[in-house]
Amino acid sequence: MGKEFVIGVTGASGIVYARRLLDILGELSTVHLIISDNARKIALYESVDLDGCSATYYDIRGMEARIASGSFRHDGMVIIPCSMKTLAGVAHGFADNLITRAADVALKEKRSCILVVREMPFNRVHLENLLAAHDAGATIMAASPAFYHKPETIADLVDIVVGRILDHLKIEHELSVRWEG
Repeated sequence: MGKEFVIGVTGASGIVYARRLLDILGELSTVHLIISDNARKIALYESVDLDGCSATYYDIRGMEARIASGSFRHDGMVIIPCSMKTLAGVAHGFADNLITRAADVALKEKRSCILVVREMPFNRVHLENLLAAHDAGATIMAASPAFYHKPETIADLVDIVVGRILDHLKIEHELSVRWEG
């Protein structure tokens, strides 16, 4: 298990994407996991269990955690799903919790920082924050699955999105069919 990743889960719908990513990364790498209070509430509504993942769990208020420091080396961070509140914090350097602080550190250290937004439609503020986060170095990914592979289940749709995230983290996988033209 050579690679290490920081995963933040925030209070937007789509916790199933986070759980699937955590299951895969937990088998292949070391995972450092931060779950917001609102994410835990949404997980209950969506019947997704965020406990028992193969990860080191951190309290979102734990600003003294080692993952809050630029001296902590990792191979990338993913915030999945990324709420619009968290997006705003990342876009503007407002690091008021461990998720936004870890993202701020990832960006300043020029490490991969992927924000998987799920909300729609976007208002002007959302769009400006998406652009600001992109300009700061984040990769913006919408939880928007493709359909060319003819998905039959919700799990198939989730795997398309998680597969694209894994591609950006440079993790080999066979979650989905690749476009052949």
